[in-house]
Amino acid sequence: MILSEFIDAIINLMFFLLIPLLWWLFAERKKQSFFNWIGLKKPKIKNKKKFWLIFIIVIALFTPISLILDTILPNTVQLASQRFYGQGIRNIIPMLIFSFIKTGLSEEIFFRGFLGKNLSKKFGFTIGNLIQGTIFGLLHGANLYINFGAIISISVTIFTGTLGWFMGYINEKESGGSIVPSWCLHGIANTLSCLFDAFKLVR
Repeated sequence: MILSEFIDAIINLMFFLLIPLLWWLFAERKKQSFFNWIGLKKPKIKNKKKFWLIFIIVIALFTPISLILDTILPNTVQLASQRFYGQGIRNIIPMLIFSFIKTGLSEEIFFRGFLGKNLSKKFGFTIGNLIQGTIFGLLHGANLYINFGAIISISVTIFTGTLGWFMGYINEKESGGSIVPSWCLHGIANTLSCLFDAFKLVR
């Protein structure tokens, strides 16, 4: 399972990298390196107390909300983390690969690195970050509308969209434009979701 999860993660990462990499090659390559442009750089945290307070609050708020949503969603809703349902700790490495590379790194590069930065550059941070968070939420919740109705779809959209907004905020306002903090937040959130299912804390 480790090898298959790793291969899937690399394929997913390449998919999410394609558009940002092409954009950088044609529009930004002569201005700055790809890693600096996308935000894969060391965070520059000026106020460490504020940074860690926000980081902890986001985890503390969204962990129980994630648990509640995972519990109230119909059993027929197949969340990505459910592949680890009932497996306990034995597949922790595939869980971490899934959480930090396949979803965490891939989605942060695209949404907070590519979309968030370009939208903020065009419309200003307030509007740009709101747009990227909304798109992030819609892509997670809209696909549930047809089969499970508006309440579930809207709940998931608001939950993931708000999380996307917070991750954009902590990157741009508290970390000097680095996407590393949101990558960590995203990975931790997904790991917790996997553990909820792995130890049958939900359903």
